[in-house]
Amino acid sequence: MNKRIAIAGIHTDIGKTIASAVIAEAIGADYWKPLQAGNLEQSDTIVVRSLLGNKNSIVHKEAVRLTQPLSPHAAAAIDGKTIDYKGFTWPATLNTLLIETAGGLLSPVSEHNTVADFIQYYQLPALLVSKNYLGSINHTLLSIEVMKARNIPILGIIMNGDSNGASEQFITTYTQIPIIATIPKMEELNIASIYQCAARIKESLLQYL
Repeated sequence: MNKRIAIAGIHTDIGKTIASAVIAEAIGADYWKPLQAGNLEQSDTIVVRSLLGNKNSIVHKEAVRLTQPLSPHAAAAIDGKTIDYKGFTWPATLNTLLIETAGGLLSPVSEHNTVADFIQYYQLPALLVSKNYLGSINHTLLSIEVMKARNIPILGIIMNGDSNGASEQFITTYTQIPIIATIPKMEELNIASIYQCAARIKESLLQYL
């Protein structure tokens, strides 16, 4: 099993945090979101910690916390901080570590670098979180093209939300990258619902991770 896995997204607010929680619960992985911009009282790190029920996963503190709900490069400028991902101190763990990224693949993480630059620099294999909406095929294929151009290993696609057979069939046929799990929309987000989803997709995840 890969020891470090980037959780990347085709867009912002695509469901990376919930996907991270489900995957961490399914395989007993640790979670780390290096960059958190805004909503520090209810950060993604806090959300994931509240949803995990297993005793193996550790949720690690962010490397950079920014006060403004903006792209990290803009939020950092307001907070007077400089983001240098090459100097991040990584969490010490023997578990597989899920690294949730910020925004989409080409979202800025600093004045001169993107999420894709971060993933490429650390040579991280990645799971790509997608979602079905009008335009999502384009966003998914563009994200995959970016990853392939940078030789980022794509472990598979995680679909979040309602299924769309036609869209998903086109994506897998065109890219030859499998959808390895689907995370349905949950009426309630809690430890029980995350556990149930994790149990359902665990076997599929373990085939690819």
